[in-house]
Amino acid sequence: MRGYYPRMSTQLILILLVAAGAGGVALGYFLRMIILLGKRGSMELQIRKMMLDAEERAKRVVAEAETKAKDKEGQITTELKERANELKQVEERLVRKEELLDKRQTNVDMEQASLEKKNEALKVEKEKVAELARAEQEKLEKIAGLSAEEAKTGLITSVEKQYEADLEHRMRKLEISGNERLEQRAKEILTTSVHRLGNSVVSDVLATTISLPTDEIKGKIIGKEGRNIRQFERSTGVDVIIDDTPGTITLSSYDPIRRQIARIALENLILDGRIQPAKIEEMVKKAEEEINTIIKKKGAEAAYNAKVQNLDPKLLMILGRLYFRTSYGQNVLDHSVEVAHLAGMLAAELGANEATARAGALFHDIGKAVDHEVPGTHVEIGRRILQKFGVDEAVIKAMQAHHEEYPYETPESMIVQVADAISGGRPGARRDSVENYIKRLEELEAIANGEPGVEKSYAIAAGREIRVIVKPEAITDLEARKLARDIADKIEKELQYPGEIKVSVIRETRVIEYAR
Repeated sequence: MRGYYPRMSTQLILILLVAAGAGGVALGYFLRMIILLGKRGSMELQIRKMMLDAEERAKRVVAEAETKAKDKEGQITTELKERANELKQVEERLVRKEELLDKRQTNVDMEQASLEKKNEALKVEKEKVAELARAEQEKLEKIAGLSAEEAKTGLITSVEKQYEADLEHRMRKLEISGNERLEQRAKEILTTSVHRLGNSVVSDVLATTISLPTDEIKGKIIGKEGRNIRQFERSTGVDVIIDDTPGTITLSSYDPIRRQIARIALENLILDGRIQPAKIEEMVKKAEEEINTIIKKKGAEAAYNAKVQNLDPKLLMILGRLYFRTSYGQNVLDHSVEVAHLAGMLAAELGANEATARAGALFHDIGKAVDHEVPGTHVEIGRRILQKFGVDEAVIKAMQAHHEEYPYETPESMIVQVADAISGGRPGARRDSVENYIKRLEELEAIANGEPGVEKSYAIAAGREIRVIVKPEAITDLEARKLARDIADKIEKELQYPGEIKVSVIRETRVIEYAR
């Protein structure tokens, strides 16, 4: 029995614990339900309040929108009324204008009808006058025995013969006085420019002959089995001519820059004494570098002396190549700088653009720097070079007309042509071979002798003047003037010459009588 009581108490305790747990759970559930019901009621109150607030705001928004719509409607109505009034006024003005135009059109039609009637009346009167004139002319032709055209031709011929001497005298007087004034002014401008230049440009011919200290050097230059001279010719692109002339070697090439490179390289080899293929290549490279330095320096100096600025360095290199070119014995780069000075002074005297004239004159022969490498005349090549480097179009127009291949488009183009003629045509500036000189004189005389009525012609003053003697019975004084102009035009078209050529036509009449 003792063991029974403790077992009963344990069971009782378990039962009580289970009952207490169940009661706690039920009590917690009940309390949770009460809390949830309280929260639900609070949320419903909040929702109702929010709905009421939203309804009030919606009413206010609708009221404001209705007010604005009424205001906008009133404003639009007012604007429509104003626009309608304006359109009505415009319509009234258009109606009035149409009425006015109708009235004017009626008046114009009436005036046109009146003018047509007057025109018809004038035609009738003109026909009457023409008929009377024809009748009078027929009467005069019957009386004179000549037609109107024959009388006109006879009258003109008679007046020409009667006043030919007077007309010729007046023409000669006007021509002489005008030429004197123009020539005097031109001489003043040219003399001033030439005196201000005061620059002596010496004619220069590139040396192609190398002086040797001894004839033994020729053997070293030729080398064993000619290997040295072959290597030298391959490296420089020039022909080496070694003949029996003592103490000299001749370098031959159409390219003046190659001749200069070959000259410098050969002189350096002679000074060094060691002439062999490897040394030849080394000296040629050094000579090329030296020539490039000279070209760059000469191009920059020419542009600076000519007062032409802001040029592309590559363009200066091309310009510097002219230092090694000559034209009739005249150094082309020095000639270009001289022409630039002359053109600048002439432009300043005449009121033209001095900077454009100087630049056009400096570049007028730039095509000669590459004319043997590129097809075309040196003027066309020069135009392409300047266009490639973006030179101003006014400068291109100034340089392109100096040989009259292009028309004179600007005053500067005429100035450059005149300056080029002054520089190339002054005494001693250029040299020409005897063969070319004689050929030019023969061509000059052939042009004059080919004209009808010419008896003889003589080219004098080193080809600067041609005197033409005509037959007096075949050509009149007026025709002699035309002949001089025709010969001058043919010379300009068919011959190439520096400066200008004077054409003098001489017509002489001799009357001989004998008293017995």
